[in-house]
Amino acid sequence: MRGRRAVYRGAMAIRRLCRAAPIAAALCLAGCGAEETGPIAVSAIGGPPRLANPNLQPLDPPSAFLTEAVAQGLVRFDSNGEIEPALAQSWIFSDDGLRYTFRIRRAQWADGSPVTAQQVAARLRAALSRASRNPLKPVLGAVESVTPMTAFVLEISLRGPRPNFLQLLAQPELAIVQNGLGTGPYRVRGAEAGGTRLSFIRGEDEEVRAETPDILLRGERSAIAVARFAADEAELVVGGTAGDLPIARAADLPANRLVLDPVGGMFGLAFTAGAPQIDDPAVRRALAMALDRDGLAAALAPRLAARTSLVAPGVQELPAPVQPDWAAAPLDQRRALAARTISGLGLEAPIRLRVAMPDGPGYRLAFAYLQRDWRMIGVQSERVAMGAPAELVLVDQVAPANLASWYLRHFTCDASALCDPAADQALLAARLAPRAADRRAQLANAERILTELVPFIPLTAPVRWSLVAPRLTGFRPNAFARHPAVVLIAERQ
Repeated sequence: MRGRRAVYRGAMAIRRLCRAAPIAAALCLAGCGAEETGPIAVSAIGGPPRLANPNLQPLDPPSAFLTEAVAQGLVRFDSNGEIEPALAQSWIFSDDGLRYTFRIRRAQWADGSPVTAQQVAARLRAALSRASRNPLKPVLGAVESVTPMTAFVLEISLRGPRPNFLQLLAQPELAIVQNGLGTGPYRVRGAEAGGTRLSFIRGEDEEVRAETPDILLRGERSAIAVARFAADEAELVVGGTAGDLPIARAADLPANRLVLDPVGGMFGLAFTAGAPQIDDPAVRRALAMALDRDGLAAALAPRLAARTSLVAPGVQELPAPVQPDWAAAPLDQRRALAARTISGLGLEAPIRLRVAMPDGPGYRLAFAYLQRDWRMIGVQSERVAMGAPAELVLVDQVAPANLASWYLRHFTCDASALCDPAADQALLAARLAPRAADRRAQLANAERILTELVPFIPLTAPVRWSLVAPRLTGFRPNAFARHPAVVLIAERQ
């Protein structure tokens, strides 16, 4: 019943929005439609877009979209999530995969000064520095040096070979910014109509995009973004998650407007410190095995697959991730075993768990499934706000690259409340391994240790969704949920 109530609350969000305020009511009326030749109106779910420093604070979807638009990195993603040139017009890598050499194109900052390899190197070193809080820093530890060879040639040396290293360099967290300026392909024109207007920089090599329209970027709550799209006041909504997907599905839009990205990453529950009732790995194992992941995944999004492994299936370095020993057992058998484990503790009072989750109808729906399943084995639970004291916290993150280390490094002793120094040693050996086969062996060892430790309860893959108008012929769902402004409209042939 609680699960159905959560869905109902999500379905009612837009109706409440339309009654709440005059501006919202206006959005819910049929609009005149976006002009096919005017700026592309983009609503990104989050706060006001700003060119923030990702070494100091995380980028929410509006700021990530803005950063990708006005401050490209060495490389960038195309509409399919493949790598293409950006600041680097070309690159080569050594046969052993330890050196990448980039040739910087003749680009300019917004003030007209040239971009140099020294400036790019300084920005990348800052992301790797001891003080950096860049979210990509844990998986960039293989970078040994970033060296400008000439004014326009840059070399990055690695301690060991890394597949898909360029995928990390394409993320907005590694965009090249200097003194609050980027290099395009868009520049900020100013504030307009409650948003930020971006104009395309028409360089010498951009003739094919001579008619690229401006972007009008807004950062706003999901309900307002969906209502704006439904009223033809926006042509793209980005940054949707499992938490607000019910709002988009309640808008009764044409089926092909709602697009889900086939992302990899983590959607599950991480254990925190300071709770004696979860110190025992057997208890954590019982909590994990009792859950109906198939039902939860089906309730969250169509064709969403359940997951029981720490590393997502299909990751290049560990294509067959380790499964817990209970994964193949039927759900009723798993629940019976979990219930015996909990009752065998002989506790005077039932275990009570606090689960920290963001607000949103989809997250409330997910918690309703967790609460029901744990109640069946004698465990009580409540949902609390993110940042509140809790025994478990929801992790909802898209993997920035097809790297097994990104998953496993969430559970090192400097990142997780529950860890094993032996796994840390295996991850360090993997980072320094000179051969790909040695690296895979060490990653597999770390994965096995952590699977037995149970620091995390995997549930499914993350959900990332967009609303897309027909005009945006270049939009493609991809594995990183990255949809740069410059590729939203396909190039004319």
